[in-house]
Amino acid sequence: MQVKNIPVEERIIFALDVSGPEEAKGLVNKLESEITFFKVGLQLFLAGGFSVVEWITSRGHKVMLDLKFYDIPRTVEMAVRQLEGRDITFTTVHGNRAIMEAAARAAGKTAILAVTVLTSLGEEEMRQMGASVSIEELVVRRAIGAKESGCRGIVCSPREASSVRKAVGPELVIVTPGIRMADRAELPNDDQVRFATPYAAILNGSDYLVVGRPIRDAKDPSLATKAIKAEISRAIEDLNR
Repeated sequence: MQVKNIPVEERIIFALDVSGPEEAKGLVNKLESEITFFKVGLQLFLAGGFSVVEWITSRGHKVMLDLKFYDIPRTVEMAVRQLEGRDITFTTVHGNRAIMEAAARAAGKTAILAVTVLTSLGEEEMRQMGASVSIEELVVRRAIGAKESGCRGIVCSPREASSVRKAVGPELVIVTPGIRMADRAELPNDDQVRFATPYAAILNGSDYLVVGRPIRDAKDPSLATKAIKAEISRAIEDLNR
């Protein structure tokens, strides 16, 4: 498998899923010696807007703006155009073909990531929602659609990363949330259903790992980050053998 030349400190996208800018800034200050890529999602963006994004990028870090745009294509296209000039590396849209195509048209320097199937959903929930195929097959179909639509990458769980990589080749960026260490005891009420360790995710073909609670809620966030980076490095070494 071809491994992209991405620095280990960029392969972790730390999820700033917190209530406000000051808490987010405190976490960036605490972790920026180990991590240089941060995710701003709905909760933080509604509290801090573009100012928190600009604060992060002004420190030389990368931002994934995870708002999962889902609306009529014209509205999504206009929304994505609002990101122009804001130095946002990744942004997310839902994996509907017309939406992906509209977002890709407006992307500029921001890479569009198509969300395939949320990692909080399992097979039973998908059947209840009317899915006629397995999650893995649906994710692969949407990944192929994302590539054909001009998106730069996709978001999927680490469990589907291997099948996606085989289907779309080495160029498409694969970003995977649902990252958990082997011992999940420190994460009560975890809503992630489809998850894997950092080592398994990279081995399966993931390029970037979105990690929040395993670092944020750890007794020693810096030590937890180092442990994840060590697993990433070990997986890359094994892939390069």
